[in-house]
Formats: sequence, structure tokens, C-alpha cells
Amino acid sequence: MSEESASTTRAALFDVDGTLVDSNYLHVRAWQRAFREVGHDVDAWRVHRAIGLDSSLLLQSLLGDDADELGDRAKDLHTTYYLGARDSMRPLSGARELIRELHGRGVQVVLATSAPEEELDVLREILSVDSYIAHTTSSEDVDHAKPDPGVVRAAMDRASSSPDTAVMVGDAVWDGKAASRAGVSFVGLLSGGISRAELTEAGAAAVFEDAQDLLDNLESSPLAKLLVS
Repeated sequence: MSEESASTTRAALFDVDGTLVDSNYLHVRAWQRAFREVGHDVDAWRVHRAIGLDSSLLLQSLLGDDADELGDRAKDLHTTYYLGARDSMRPLSGARELIRELHGRGVQVVLATSAPEEELDVLREILSVDSYIAHTTSSEDVDHAKPDPGVVRAAMDRASSSPDTAVMVGDAVWDGKAASRAGVSFVGLLSGGISRAELTEAGAAAVFEDAQDLLDNLESSPLAKLLVS
């Protein structure tokens, strides 16, 4: 696609965990169980602070020198425990409605995540709005997860969009840092449990409580530049 046609493709790039699906604290619990099983008790608040971070960096920060030896086992256990909690997953308030509205206004919705395919399949099933989602990314598309900008750039590539015609929506500091490094505007949501001040410091042009709050204020949000009236 030519640079000119790419520049007219408007895309809303969404993180999923904690942004569209209420799953961050299920991740916390899954990681806690995994760490305990490999011999490390890690406080929940420390795990929560690392949710959304590239898994290798998460393991380094929480397991320290034991990350190389225990990391793979901990990751496998986390996946088992997290997917085992699927019955507790639910879309966050307004998530489905926001996606439908953006699609109806001519915006390509892209799930910009580095979640493994098996986790992404479950999250998409929980959201149940596949017909309104134009593209997705997963761990298969990037070598490193957020805060590396690779997933944001991969999402823009999928949508044939550009930094000027894309906005990233996420709940974590890592989302903001990845978006900033890719030159993309970032909208923060409080639904993942990170403070407004931290999201703003990470580069958020605006912060909303959750997807519903963003939907209610869509016309005055940074996403307004993407909308077709």
C-alpha cells in the first residue's frame, strides 16, 4: 500500500488485558501461584506492578538471579493457572460497545497485544466481537513485548496505518512507553489498576476510568481525530 493510502487508514490500537477484559488480577494470582510452586513467594502488589511487561523482564524483576533457571517453568505454570481461570474473565464495562462504535465510525480496531495465541484466543472469545475487529497481533509477531514498541508498530503495519492516524489505548505504563517510542498517541485507562498520574507520566494524552468512560467522552478524546462523522 502506498504511503498516501496508508496515511488515510485510521486505526485504534487496543491492549487487551486490563483494557478490554477484566483479567489483570487473574494474571496476578496465576503468577503468584506459579512463583510459589517454583519456590518463590512474591507479594501480589509487586506482581501487579509488572503486569503487561515483557515476560522476560517480568521474570527478571520478580525472580532476580533465579529467572534464568526457573523462568520457563514459571511461565508454563502461569499459563496453566491463568487459562484455568477463564470462567472468571469478563469484558470490562463498555469494552464491546466501544469497539462496535469505533468500527461503525470507520475506524479499524486492532488488538495490539503480545499475548500468546492460546491466551489471545480465550480473550477474543470473552470479548465476542470478532466481526468488529480488523486485525490482531500476538507473541508470534514480535520478539519483545511492551515497553518495546514492536507490538505497536506491528499493529500499525497490520492496519496499514501510521503514527499520525493511529491511537493506542491501554491500561499500563508499559503501553504508554511502547506507544511513545512508536510515535503514537496514547490514551490511558484506569481499569488495570495503575494510577492516573503514572499513566500521564508514561505519555498518556488523556486518561479515562474505563472503556465506558472513554466511549461516553469519545468526541472529546484523542480518538476523535480518527472518527468519521
